[in-house]
Amino acid sequence: MTDRKFPIGPFVLKDDYAPAEIESFIQIIRSSASAYKELVENLGEEDLAKTYREGSWNIRQLIHHVADIALLHYLRMKKAVTEPDYDAPTMIDMDAWAATGDSLGMPIADSLNILAGTNQRYTHFATSLDAEAFAKAYFHPFRKIWLNQKQALAMSVWHLQHHLAHIKLALGEDI
Repeated sequence: MTDRKFPIGPFVLKDDYAPAEIESFIQIIRSSASAYKELVENLGEEDLAKTYREGSWNIRQLIHHVADIALLHYLRMKKAVTEPDYDAPTMIDMDAWAATGDSLGMPIADSLNILAGTNQRYTHFATSLDAEAFAKAYFHPFRKIWLNQKQALAMSVWHLQHHLAHIKLALGEDI
């Protein structure tokens, strides 16, 4: 039986990532909006209300959440690289955000557009980073770890794949 909470497993942090891994992360982030759109663009209201496990967010909430967090990850990276005193990332209450009116009732097309645009900006920015910029780190209070920008990219990729798997589970598809 697949672990429905962590269908691709929990996020596992490595100390360092090779250049080929970084290139792969950037490509996954760049193409993820298309993967999400392909999976959900033709879903009706009944499908958007499906959940992947009891008590979980529904597909509509997941799409809005993924767009929100993609923007948050991009902003964290940009702040870490450009602001010398940025050592604690901007945090949000994800459950509260998922319960707002826009997350509960807004069409998913708008968040798919946000995800596509944000990820294009995020990947363009990430490809411009040098070793010094990738080494800049911040403390993640929820995870209780320091993340450099290579690790932040890895976390972004995990997050995108994690929720894509949740949506597939909700739709009864293989992951």
